Amino acid sequence: MDASHSRSRARRLLPLLTAGVCAAVLVSGCSDTASGSPEAEPSKPASASRTAGDLQSDYQTVIKNVLPSVVQIDAAESLGSGVVYDSKGHIVTNAHVVGDGKTFKVTVATGEKAQRASLVATYPEQDLAVIKLDSVPDGLKPAKFGDSEKVEVGQIVLAMGSPLGLSSSVTQGIVSAVGRTVSESRAGGGTGATIANMVQTSAAINPGNSGGALVNLDSEVIGIPTLAAVDPELGDSAAPGIGFAIPVSMVRTVADQIIKSGRVTDSGRAALNITGRTVVDENYQPAGVALVSVEKGGAAEEAGLRAGDIVTAIGDAPVTTITSLSEALASDRPGQKVTVTYLRNGAEKTAEVTLGEI
Repeated sequence: MDASHSRSRARRLLPLLTAGVCAAVLVSGCSDTASGSPEAEPSKPASASRTAGDLQSDYQTVIKNVLPSVVQIDAAESLGSGVVYDSKGHIVTNAHVVGDGKTFKVTVATGEKAQRASLVATYPEQDLAVIKLDSVPDGLKPAKFGDSEKVEVGQIVLAMGSPLGLSSSVTQGIVSAVGRTVSESRAGGGTGATIANMVQTSAAINPGNSGGALVNLDSEVIGIPTLAAVDPELGDSAAPGIGFAIPVSMVRTVADQIIKSGRVTDSGRAALNITGRTVVDENYQPAGVALVSVEKGGAAEEAGLRAGDIVTAIGDAPVTTITSLSEALASDRPGQKVTVTYLRNGAEKTAEVTLGEI
């Protein structure tokens, strides 16, 4: 499955669009009371209406609690969303939203006047970034962040952001899957990041939603919407109902380090410490990753790998491209030992590698 980031280059190109929040729809049975027949079907029990009303009330409560913490970010060449991280004016968003920008216009819920913000740091490897408001407005409300360990398939979630420039929009769905590893395209400004443990959701993720909030019914942010699936067979058009959000655990890890140190000091992501390129076989099909260079003292060199070797597998996972190599390593941790299968002068070999860190 391919995935494309939900960045919006064409801002406000659809001024006639109308948007609404789908909360809950109650369908009740109808009784034939017009005939006056005493045998008419009884109406639905009142408890059914109360259940639907309770769910609608839950939605409205979550929106009231969280939407003021979701902002619109206007960069030089893109429009996206962000989430207020703390009372000091730090905002977490996607790296592909900020792009190469250093300053931004941020529209917060406390007023219509756009606020100026500056880049703190970006971390393209995980498609996350932190910016900071130059002046913190009164009433700025940080979001409440949840626990990735409590995210389960089937949970109802709301996605909040500025799809297509429609600020403060909300869509609803469920957690469709957890633990997905997804590679982002570089096309159109994407970072090309391979991100592990993503939350898959059926809530609509559209251009401009990037960097916003995926929220549970406890008013907690459980992820940052980042990618929408595309179907190459349909000309890379969006695949409805398949979106992905960076898990809140990774959001916290990256944001806390950036705020404290101005950069990510401990990525927690495994690496072979090599520079590689995809190679093809005699049928011009991807067949492995050739090591162009190995970092001195890095994981690959320590295990005896050298430039010219062609990696074909990490453990049981086949490696045919740079992307598949990243995906094979995405769920591993620095210091973990893996078996690397590679070709040297046409002969297949294996090496036990203690993984390094990106």
